Order: sequence, then C-alpha cells, then structure tokens
Amino acid sequence: MKTEETKSTIEEKENDDREVAIAVSGLCKSYKLYARNRDRVKEALHLTRKVRHTEHYALRDVDLTVYRGETVGIIGTNGSGKSTILKMITGVLTPTAGNIQVNGRISALLELGAGFNMEYTGLENVYLNGTMIGFSEKEIDERLQDILDFADIGDFVHQPVKTYSSGMFVRLAFAVAINIDPEILIVDEALSVGDVFFQAKCYHKFEEFKKMGKTILFVSHDLSSISKYCDRVVLLNKGKKLGEGSPKEMIDIYKQVLVGQYEEKDESKDLEDLTKEDEKSDEAVLDQKDDGKNPEPLEYGSGKAKITEIYVTDEQDRRSNAILKGSTFTVHMVVEFMEDLPAPIFAFSIKNVKGVEITGTNTMFEKAFLDGCRAGDKKLITFRQKMDIQGGEYLLSFGLTGYEGENFTVYHRLYDAFDITVISDKDTVGYYDMNSEVQVRDI
Repeated sequence: MKTEETKSTIEEKENDDREVAIAVSGLCKSYKLYARNRDRVKEALHLTRKVRHTEHYALRDVDLTVYRGETVGIIGTNGSGKSTILKMITGVLTPTAGNIQVNGRISALLELGAGFNMEYTGLENVYLNGTMIGFSEKEIDERLQDILDFADIGDFVHQPVKTYSSGMFVRLAFAVAINIDPEILIVDEALSVGDVFFQAKCYHKFEEFKKMGKTILFVSHDLSSISKYCDRVVLLNKGKKLGEGSPKEMIDIYKQVLVGQYEEKDESKDLEDLTKEDEKSDEAVLDQKDDGKNPEPLEYGSGKAKITEIYVTDEQDRRSNAILKGSTFTVHMVVEFMEDLPAPIFAFSIKNVKGVEITGTNTMFEKAFLDGCRAGDKKLITFRQKMDIQGGEYLLSFGLTGYEGENFTVYHRLYDAFDITVISDKDTVGYYDMNSEVQVRDI
C-alpha cells in the first residue's frame, strides 16, 4: 500500500544527509488464527493438505525512518500495530517479513518491569536488567545512585519486588530504563505512571533527553504529549501506515479515523502534485488571512447538519480576528439542520500553531442547550468569554456532534477553521494568565 505523504514528509526525504537511527522497510507481522485447537495440530503434523488457518496481519508493509536526534510519535487506534512495531524494533518480536536496522543502544519503556524477577530484590533486579541491556557491573555501579534517587522507594529496594505496590514497581522499572544513558529511547504509554509528582519527574527527564539530542520513538494516546514533544508523527490504522507528517496534520486525521469518517486520498498523486497543492493552499491562506478564515479547513461529517458561518467579535461587538488579552470576545457559529436531531452539541476549541489544544468547551459542558432541532432550523450559537491566553497566533476549530442512542455521531467538524491573534503587553508563564492580584507588604 502506498502511504499518504504530506509536505513535511517530502521535506524529510530531501534531507538525506542526516544520520539514520532507525530504518524500517516493508515490515510485516502476521499471525495464524485457527478456529479449533485440533486444526492447529493437524496442520503442524501435516495430517492434511487443507489450509486450516486464516492470516491476521498486525502490521503490513510498513516503512519508517527515524533520524538521529529526532522525536517521532506513533499514533493510532487500539489494534493498529503501534506496540507491535516497537516490540519488533526492540527485538521482543520477530518480523514475518521486512528489514529493521537500528544504529545505537536502545532503552525501551514498553511493558514496565517485563524483565524483572519477582523473587529478586529491587537492587538485584537493577543489576539483572542492566546486565541484560549489556552493561558491566562497574557501569551499573556508576549509575546506581541515579537510579535509586529517581525511583525514590527507600529501603524497599532491598525487598523482593513481589512485595511492592504497583506504584513502587513501576517507579523502579522506569528508573532503571531511563537512567542507563541510551542513544535511542523507545516509549510505549509509559510516561503516565505513579503519582502526579512522579509523572512530572518522568516528563522532566523526557524533556532532558530531547535537549541532549537523544533519538526518541514515542507511542501514546495522549495527543497533547504527542503535539508537545514530537517533531514528526506516524499514523497507523489496522496494521497499515496511513500517513506521516507534522503532529497537527496527523492528529487531525486521527480524529477522523476515530469517528469512522476518514477517506483516503487519491494515491495516484505523486510528490510533485502534492507539493503544488500545498503551495496553492499556502497562497490561498495568505490571501484570506486578514478575515481570519481558513479557505481550506479540515472538514468532515455525516451531513445531517452543517456549520454555515463562523466569526469572532471583539469587546465592542465588531468582527475581528485580533483580540486584546484581558478583553471579552465572542465566538459565533451559524448552523443549519437538514434532518431532525435529538440533542446536537455545539463546540469550539483553541489550539496553538503546534496543534496543542489550549482550551475549549461545548454546550453540553456548559449545560446551555439540551434540546432537539428540526430539519430546516437555523441556529446562531455564541460563546462569550474573557481572553486570558498569552499573546500569539491561535487556531479555532468548530464541532457539531451528538448522540444517536448509544452512538456518538459527528454531524460536521471544521478543524483549524479560523485564525485569531491575541495582542498582549504582558505575557506570563505557560498558556494562559492567572491574573493574580499581587501584594508586597512589611510584616
């Protein structure tokens, strides 16, 4: 299958002088599924010529290149092959077909503690795991204090790990994996372990790795972390590579996949055609930037209702995409209904240019509108709030969804549909302003 390629992917391919850390080509992993155990025995013993199994592909013809110093994320629904590809890169699983080349020492945070012996003490397991990775006893000795400090489980390190709580277990496993000075770090849903303070420590260590120029391959369902840390993202679906590109591009497509409304683009287009299309799109955005509207937002939905107009007004109720920090502004969306809908939900969200969702709300959260709508209805929905986000450029996305029985349905979505500029003379730390009232007095 030919994968969808984006402008960012094209640019990646032109940079052939970069050193490759991980190269995967034509990777496949298939399993034989049998209806009955006796069919497995008959086939294994060649008691029949009839094929008694069906092939299930966990991965099929996947190509992936990770360059040294790059942080690459892998996203996809459950069963898409994310963990499978990591296990094959780390040698836990053997590929059915394809080639894997790894240049550098790997530390893998897959199933934390998978190599631990439950009868050994924590300290003995530290040396056991270090030896399995390829360290000498002297090298482990040099790193031991860092591991113990990071795990912070005190004298429990001298007790058998079978006596540990789940929190202590994952703390020690993470500490071992993160402190062996790897050249390549592979992470599979392992950053959100332990209590909130340990999670903060894990993320801090992750950021240190990025600053040190380590190569990181990162799987997570936490899209905010994917947006924040990854230079590039690969999207898998049902064992196939659906595309790769910037975090924002791939996350937007992933959200379509989640609701079953993604349609693959024409694969007959070559790279030159895609480049020309992107250039035209960029020019169109520049031409129409003044009114804030994106002429080509990511758009999909069932069509039972449609967002027909979007705009923003400032504190004086003037249409504008430039908002003063600290002032009040209003987000407007006009919706027309083609069919009767039992309880539509109207939503908007604000993302930064990297695709990280800063904030957002909807009429269900706000308990503002819980009624049904009839075919032919036309509604104006407004969200009025104070602008406390730091100065900069942001993207507004709009949604019209609802539940039909137990099924969540997307009627219409417009991602990155509107650009707003927040004008500020005081930016504080993080994404938004606490608006603290500060006092300093003698006591």
